[in-house]
Amino acid sequence: QVQLVESGGGLVQPGGSLRLSCAASGFAFESYSMKWYRQVPGKERELVASISTRGGVTTYADSVKGRFTISRDNSKKMLYLQMYSLKPNDTAVYYCNALNVHEYWGQGTQVTVSS
Repeated sequence: QVQLVESGGGLVQPGGSLRLSCAASGFAFESYSMKWYRQVPGKERELVASISTRGGVTTYADSVKGRFTISRDNSKKMLYLQMYSLKPNDTAVYYCNALNVHEYWGQGTQVTVSS
């Protein structure tokens, strides 16, 4: 059974940090490029960051460049998103995504940035 399970979300003050994790199972994680998306109610899902199969290539949305870092550990089948200097407009549900021949999504984890 394919699963992507996100964790690490929560409430944080502006300027704070969070680390999101995504645990993968049921598919060949190391063969899939991985992404983090986020979505605010009423808006389209936004691509935040992506990472290649071996982690050598990463890309970021302009809005998070220099503040977020995507990484993966293929031996543990884990995807991460380290978020620094969080802003209120980073508030969203964050989803991990796996893409190869098939595409898989997690259920999302809520990140709220507020004082």
